[in-house]
Amino acid sequence: MAAEWSHENPHPLSRMKTELVWEGKYDEYGNRREVGIAGADLPLQRVESIDEPRQAAEGGGQDAFDFYKRKSKREDDFRNMLVWGDNKLVMASLLKDFTGKIDLIYIDPPFDVGADFTMDVSVGEGVETLSKEQSILEMVAYRDTWGLGTDSYLHMMYERLVLMRELLSGAGSIWVHCDYRVNSYLRMVLSEVFGPEMYVNEVTWLRSASGKTISKNFPRDTDTLYWYANGPHYRLNPVFMPLSPKTIAMYDKDDHDGRGLYRLFPMQKTGSPGPETTYDYVDNTGKTWKCPTKGWRMKREKLKALENDNRLVLTGGTLQEKAYWNERENEGKRANNLWNDIPNLQGSNSEILGYTTQKPEALLERIITACSTEGELVADFFCGSGTTGAVAEKLGRRWIMADLGRFAIHTSRKRMIGVQRELYDEGKPYRAFDVYNLGRYERQWWQKERLKGADEEHRKIVLAFYRAEPLTGASSPLLHGRKGPVLVYVDGIDSILTLTELKPIVEATAAAGAKEVHCLAWEFEMELKRNAEALEHEHGVRVRLIRIPREVMEKNRRPGVDTVPFFEMATLEVEPIIRKDGGERVVDVELTHFLPSLSEVPSKELEALKERAVKSGFDFIDFWAVDFDHQDGQPFKHHWQDYRLRKDRSLKLQSDCGHRYTDTKTHTICVKVIDVFGCDTSVLLEVPGANGKRGAR
Repeated sequence: MAAEWSHENPHPLSRMKTELVWEGKYDEYGNRREVGIAGADLPLQRVESIDEPRQAAEGGGQDAFDFYKRKSKREDDFRNMLVWGDNKLVMASLLKDFTGKIDLIYIDPPFDVGADFTMDVSVGEGVETLSKEQSILEMVAYRDTWGLGTDSYLHMMYERLVLMRELLSGAGSIWVHCDYRVNSYLRMVLSEVFGPEMYVNEVTWLRSASGKTISKNFPRDTDTLYWYANGPHYRLNPVFMPLSPKTIAMYDKDDHDGRGLYRLFPMQKTGSPGPETTYDYVDNTGKTWKCPTKGWRMKREKLKALENDNRLVLTGGTLQEKAYWNERENEGKRANNLWNDIPNLQGSNSEILGYTTQKPEALLERIITACSTEGELVADFFCGSGTTGAVAEKLGRRWIMADLGRFAIHTSRKRMIGVQRELYDEGKPYRAFDVYNLGRYERQWWQKERLKGADEEHRKIVLAFYRAEPLTGASSPLLHGRKGPVLVYVDGIDSILTLTELKPIVEATAAAGAKEVHCLAWEFEMELKRNAEALEHEHGVRVRLIRIPREVMEKNRRPGVDTVPFFEMATLEVEPIIRKDGGERVVDVELTHFLPSLSEVPSKELEALKERAVKSGFDFIDFWAVDFDHQDGQPFKHHWQDYRLRKDRSLKLQSDCGHRYTDTKTHTICVKVIDVFGCDTSVLLEVPGANGKRGAR
């Protein structure tokens, strides 16, 4: 007998609601999954402090830090933040100090599921370019995380949007930039996170006009921007779009009374009539103007005020208002939700940095101007080339930016230093910023997701890729493999190989009767390569320090079958240039040798670039900076820096700030070089005390 459905016995389908569901949204019991951030509130590690632009005193003998400390208009109320890392973990870590404190978030997340983020980078001073592949962390988040297609993408975005909602103030707003691939999905996810009632606008940005069809469809010339508020009292400041030449030409009248050009606007109302604007108007001459069908545009008192100010035209068939060009109208017309006046970056535009997903500053300027005021906090957690921070800085806003790509962080660092210099030259205020990271998530992700936490499994895979045979029953636990007559050590997945660890490895190699050891590690202590030379002479063992390549973590690479490139760590050599001036030491630094690791170069380009790197290693340097008073355990402070620009590929190989030491102590200098792939290498050198000897620090 069929069931009789009723109010007391409803059909199961009657209880369903319209909802976007993706794999991972609910657990196996049908419960809504919470955003998992337990234990993810990791302390942000400040690794660089960038307080000032480069020094500008011609021959002043002052380093940038001291010179600008006295003369710059640096604001000290907040230090802006540029954070490297998975933005889910970054936001979880920011919750402690920034919950409810961010006023505006703009994000431009990747649109294309499974997109390839390879890009071209310039080498040397010419126009030569080579391909840069994405780092393993970029791949993990942008490719492997999307292994389930749209489901993976939506789950990734949902978790991050929930965290952004927590960081936004009650009057804050979020703008999400997307295109046809995901805009319908993201609109539903945004409504679920913020509530459909918090939807404010869908803005269509006409970024280009190709003028031709592409394989049986209309050109896809637009992107979508969704604007959601985090509460009913969100901010909207007036923003204007430029007037067209046709509109500007309408300002063609002049009474020669000092007010300038004006145009005429009819006073008739175009909307529905209302009791306060429906009346016959009697002007100051006694003439009666009959009420238009839909009434006037304003109340009687305002109309009279315009007449008394000689702003009404009292001739013709109806009243008209004089709108002057030098008043608010010349700002343009109030912006609507079709932004067709901001072209995408192309050609020789001076903003172009060569970053694939870069957006024009005018687009961010409109958003930031509309939804924030000076001093408020703006954030971008997919910052890419740093456009959001650059515009926020110029508009007097504070900012936080994050990205998981080291190349994005490098590009943004250079850009923000350039903005500091620009604002200083114009006599405008700016803020310092710091660079942070959250640790070594590349390997942690791989270890957790693929290796199920086993460090021994990690060593086994690395040895297989290195074509080394695992050692069983070795005389020392520090020796993990053998490659012909060479012994192999594989460092821990979450470690930095230090001199303290290297010494017993070399001793164990000598005790085993071998003449060479290859130390495979993810990261190396500064100065380790130079210090390893002393161990080589002491024990008669050749030491090669080899960086484990990211390719070992790729799903499509097979240990022991596929070839992956292993390279020795980058070599950087520098020399101090010291002169005396009035009893003070004046110091600069010269780069004398650089050999990049080429760890992010595509395999197809390796052979040619190896030879190029040996002959012209300096061509691979994109940026370098000097901390003239480096303190162990403290962030790197930018006292001086130089870097290549898109249109100026020259690079100084010697600093020119003339840093002065006014005391007699020994000082440590740290030199940081960043190559064209965004990988950094640092070395330390000492400036002896004023008496030429090592002294107290």
